[in-house]
Amino acid sequence: MTYPPQNPAGVSDKSKVVAGILGILLGGFGVGRFYIGDTKTGVLQLVVTIVTCGFGSLWGLIDGIMILVNGGTDAQGRPLRD
Repeated sequence: MTYPPQNPAGVSDKSKVVAGILGILLGGFGVGRFYIGDTKTGVLQLVVTIVTCGFGSLWGLIDGIMILVNGGTDAQGRPLRD
């Protein structure tokens, strides 16, 4: 056994459950997207939330739900692990 344990080839080391929960709870700040390495979308979510006085945080909420339901990919395009 190698240390640290390796993920299967092509699977991200980031969890879709963690990304989804972060998106639901802190999606307006782009935290779920920052977690998976998608900084461009994370910054965009943050800016939209600030410009719309908080109403843009719905984007993060919906994004978090979609990640939990459909999964997603990290910044390198690898599917998130369960």
